Amino acid sequence: MAYHEIGHALVAAMQTHSAPVHKITIIPRTSGALGYTMQVDSGEHYLMDRNELFNRIATLTGGRSAEEIVFGTVTTGASNDIEQATKLARAMVTRYGMSDKYDMMGLETVNNAYLGGDSSLTCSTVTASDIDNEVLNVIKKAHEKAKHIITENIDIMHKAAEFLIERETITGDEFIKIVNENTDNGSYKL
Repeated sequence: MAYHEIGHALVAAMQTHSAPVHKITIIPRTSGALGYTMQVDSGEHYLMDRNELFNRIATLTGGRSAEEIVFGTVTTGASNDIEQATKLARAMVTRYGMSDKYDMMGLETVNNAYLGGDSSLTCSTVTASDIDNEVLNVIKKAHEKAKHIITENIDIMHKAAEFLIERETITGDEFIKIVNENTDNGSYKL
């Protein structure tokens, strides 16, 4: 769990257009989560651009990426991350007009936004299949970015995970201190 959560935090910290890491814990929650990485935007944030959304997906894939790189295997711990990443990538393609292929074409509508927000596609079955490919491409690119960040910063990964195992919960300040002590420029954000 420590490596999974540090994977999220490390990917978030090494990207621009990413909310700062506030807290990382491996203490299980009653909700079923075995740990979590909390990011908190500074100030009010109403709109997200394409880079922010893509980086959010990369951060969501950071936990699974850490498992793959450090242990050479994957666990079920990323199930919620996968669900969130898929929803976000699908919204980028179908609702936010952030697909090069479909430009500003609306491909999905949200019904009863205040009652659960069920969505339905407004396109042909051929296009729906192609949307799945577009969504998969976004997620794959984000996953590759996360794996690259973790591979390039594997020493930070190990040091931060050891610290988290020892403490069980660490603050964003403590995490960024580890990052800054182990990078050339020592100027990563909180």
